[in-house]
Amino acid sequence: MDSWVLIMMMGVSLTLGLISLLAVMWAIKNGHFDDEERFLNQVQHDGNEELQDAAQREQNKELAKKRKNSGYRPPD
Repeated sequence: MDSWVLIMMMGVSLTLGLISLLAVMWAIKNGHFDDEERFLNQVQHDGNEELQDAAQREQNKELAKKRKNSGYRPPD
């Protein structure tokens, strides 16, 4: 093959790759990959134990934040 064919093929492939990358970045920025209903559907199917576990995890996170902000250090 001639070198101009290789250069043209590389140019076309780089252009298509750049267009694809820009399209994916645009879709991510505009939230096209966000699944807003997923969390709502999960709550409908959760049992009482799962909801209590989630509430306990949230309380533990808040407690950890308070400890971190108050300068709490566990004993050595």
